[in-house]
Amino acid sequence: MRCLGRFGCLILVAALAFGGWWTRERWLPARLLPSTQSSATSPGWEPLTNAGAARTRTALAKLSQPTGQVYQTLSGGDVASFVVDELAKHLPPSTDSIQATVVGDQMSMRAIVRPADFGASSALGPLAGMLGDRERIQLGGTFHVIQPGLAEFAIQDVKVGGIGIPRGMIPRLVGQFDTGRRPPGVASDALPLSIPRYIGDIRIANGKITLYRNVE
Repeated sequence: MRCLGRFGCLILVAALAFGGWWTRERWLPARLLPSTQSSATSPGWEPLTNAGAARTRTALAKLSQPTGQVYQTLSGGDVASFVVDELAKHLPPSTDSIQATVVGDQMSMRAIVRPADFGASSALGPLAGMLGDRERIQLGGTFHVIQPGLAEFAIQDVKVGGIGIPRGMIPRLVGQFDTGRRPPGVASDALPLSIPRYIGDIRIANGKITLYRNVE
């Protein structure tokens, strides 16, 4: 009987433990609860690829049809793969290993560059002394269509070698490394981008980039 009693106690303890685990969300502090967000759903950096550029060209070809779909949604890596040749005209010559990601309503691009190529010492002041010979630069922002055939990548935040650059310094930094031709109307904190004239809007939301055809 004592054995049965002990066995019954074990069952009772196990039942109580299971009940506590099952209702843990009601009494356990939120900071101690296990995360339900899988790392697989976290946004990741995408390398630039020929396949990504091809997917963007295909999407643009569909938008060029006056009776076709009026929008196409793509990943940040696909769009960056297509526009990199255009944006590269406005980046330092040492730029390589470009990647892209889209988080929320912002696209970010990062690459390895030589800070000396964009005059880091004059653009960043004392911060330049913390940088090595080659550093990663990260540009985050969104797209604005200025006029038919012309858009801009409006830069909202910059990191150089992990150092966040104050918003007010971004125009000066862009002016240092952008040696390409800047069409009228492009903001001082943005990079110009040639686009097909039939593209009327570019929107970033929910980790994707959507291109809209001008229907006017």
